[in-house]
Amino acid sequence: MARSTEVLVVGAGPGGYVAAIKLGKLGLKTLLVDSDAKLGGECLNYGCIPSKALIHAAGTAYKAKQAVGLSDGAGMALDWGKVQTWKNGVVSNLNRGIAMLERGNGVEVAFGRLRFTGDREAVIASDAGEETVSFESAIIATGTRPSQLPGFETGGDIITSKEALDLSPAPARMLVIGAGVIGLEIGTFLAKLGTQVTVVEIGSQILPGVETDLAAPVAKRLEKLGVTVWLNSKAKSYQRRPGDGLSVKVQAGEEERELEVDKILVCVGRSPQTGELGLDAAGVKTDGKGHVVVDGEGRTSAKRIFAIGDVVGAPYLAHKASREGILAALRIAGKPAEERGAVPWAVFTDPEIAFVGESEAEARSRGASIITGRFPFSASGRAMAVRDTDGFVKVIADRQSHKILGCGIVGPAASDLIGEACLAVRLGAKLEDAASTIHPHPTLNEAFMEACEAALGEAIHIMAPAASRAS
Repeated sequence: MARSTEVLVVGAGPGGYVAAIKLGKLGLKTLLVDSDAKLGGECLNYGCIPSKALIHAAGTAYKAKQAVGLSDGAGMALDWGKVQTWKNGVVSNLNRGIAMLERGNGVEVAFGRLRFTGDREAVIASDAGEETVSFESAIIATGTRPSQLPGFETGGDIITSKEALDLSPAPARMLVIGAGVIGLEIGTFLAKLGTQVTVVEIGSQILPGVETDLAAPVAKRLEKLGVTVWLNSKAKSYQRRPGDGLSVKVQAGEEERELEVDKILVCVGRSPQTGELGLDAAGVKTDGKGHVVVDGEGRTSAKRIFAIGDVVGAPYLAHKASREGILAALRIAGKPAEERGAVPWAVFTDPEIAFVGESEAEARSRGASIITGRFPFSASGRAMAVRDTDGFVKVIADRQSHKILGCGIVGPAASDLIGEACLAVRLGAKLEDAASTIHPHPTLNEAFMEACEAALGEAIHIMAPAASRAS
């Protein structure tokens, strides 16, 4: 069999499926192909959505047990099996929603393993056989998969984030290898369910790449939750014990430790899914790690083939992929396309972390003259009212123009609060713009306004704002 299309989109994750919808809206005949029978990719089916559902459920139960006025022995218990069923329902509903949107925008969908046979042709292999597809342009959006760790290959009680989201019941003891975003998000919600969690991190801090002041409140909360974190440590080997359980050897500095666990969660990064795409036949170049090499507009070495999202490299973020998908669609259609813009991060630990634009360290490293303002949630009326006062909002601005360069938030609902800062950075807003904007009271987002006031030396609800300034 053979078919033709104007645009071939490979990968139906948050980059690919969004690109396909946009292409459909632009009137281009589009074919969306994925090897998984469920649309939405890794994010929807095995990552972002199911993990946040479980984080919410575990967090709600944990908070409820600490609620003011709740008597001991109230008999609350979280039925994790029902939570898993609910989580799977959320994912299924979103799968169906994406399928409906693709159909509604005239996008054809095919499931199978795609391999390029040229820069205008590919083959889709499925249980029904092989089908040849010719195309004028293409977008590669195949994403990444969890990286394997030698000696701890996935299987049985050695799991990745994908398997961790289907655990029921929660294990009694869990070792998490890697204190990055994924490892700590999963480790945190399991700790709230009563799992004894130990995290082993080869580096010197949790959440590598996150500013230390933003990571510090998370480290304190992990300790409060009973999570053991071993930094500058390496998991060396494991063996199965007679009966149940695993015995793990960990090198912690000069000391070798032994740990008994039921499951080992390996979270040591992600690897691009490009090895089976036949990119050489299409003339698409990759780097040493397998990421597709693109220019500033997302074009590969084959000029009519674009690549977006995780497959082109870090940061591995769904919203980055979606934005790049829309821009690629516009360029294929010959429409004007803006720059991608600053990419925000959201880390769903406890407390949450979010940041956008330049960090304080990044601004200093390029020699910028900056001022900063910080407002703690401990001074927020809303944060006190909901008993969630750990953390702060920090803004970074140019000293002369007061243009907001970046913002970091650690605290309640940080992932939601960062949106205002994203807009400020995108539009080149000044500190005065945010400080003079009326924010509803009492709300958490007042903290962004107050941090901007602090940077200007005009803080109302904290003392000595000048102390937070940086040169």
